[in-house]
Amino acid sequence: MDFFDKIGKVAIGSRLRMLTDKVTEDAANIYKLYEIDLQPKWFPVLYALINGEAKTVTTVAKEIGHSHPSVSKIISEMISKGYLADKKDKTDGRKNAVALTKKGLKIAEKIQDQLIDVEAAIEELSAQTQNNLWEAIGEWEFLLEQKNLLRRVMEKKKERDGSKIEIIEFDTKYNEVFKSLNVEWISKYFEMEESDYKALDNPQGYILDKGGHILIALYENEPLGVCALIKMNDGEYDFELAKMAVSPKAQGKNIGFTLATAVIEKAKSLGASKIYLESNTILKPAINLYYKLGFQKVLGKPTPYTRCNIQMELVVS
Repeated sequence: MDFFDKIGKVAIGSRLRMLTDKVTEDAANIYKLYEIDLQPKWFPVLYALINGEAKTVTTVAKEIGHSHPSVSKIISEMISKGYLADKKDKTDGRKNAVALTKKGLKIAEKIQDQLIDVEAAIEELSAQTQNNLWEAIGEWEFLLEQKNLLRRVMEKKKERDGSKIEIIEFDTKYNEVFKSLNVEWISKYFEMEESDYKALDNPQGYILDKGGHILIALYENEPLGVCALIKMNDGEYDFELAKMAVSPKAQGKNIGFTLATAVIEKAKSLGASKIYLESNTILKPAINLYYKLGFQKVLGKPTPYTRCNIQMELVVS
């Protein structure tokens, strides 16, 4: 176990697999000890049918918590062995059910002594440990049912990636980055329009000099995201959240959310009460992000962009 002590909890899958292999190997030998011709993987199905009642594959799978295909395979193997037989479901004659044969019932009867001894051995083993493995497994199963390990690792990855993001104010050295990132995503889905060029070719005059702001997202000191806060003077909205673009190579690193959140906080610091934005519904990740940030769809107003088919607002609290 020196390897696992050295590498730690990241090898949990390998360690559990080794433990499972050891227990499964012992289980096979225990069956031999009691002269029972049964594979360890068959036991849950046998136990589900141990009272002699016929059940459908779906019912058995649900009871033992296995997938339908895996239970079907086990049942086929047990039928070949002569332990199970097909029967018609009493509640629905169109469905097949399975039940223990006489041979299977004999195995079920013979296994009772083994179960008593195995449970006693496990109780003894548990009494020699400081931690209750059985209860711990139940806790893990419950928690992983609520949120699986993959989801948990994804969240930790986002947290770690997020710690590498730095949001800074615009500087003229980022003129080309501001333009290129926007041109890249706009050209992927739409065509560049006159209003795009006005803002991207002259961010200083079109955005900054009019009371707006541009924020840059640095990921490990590389500019990979941009977003503008354009001053509005229509009497209804204070700013427009616009020209948000994130490099494709930075997708999945939470840069869009971090950047948009920073822009909203910037607007709040400037006393904004309502923020406006325009987008297109084919940009589903972006629309989902805006809803997550609290934006709501509003009825349209005149727009300079032909690609715009949804307009949203955020009431800043």
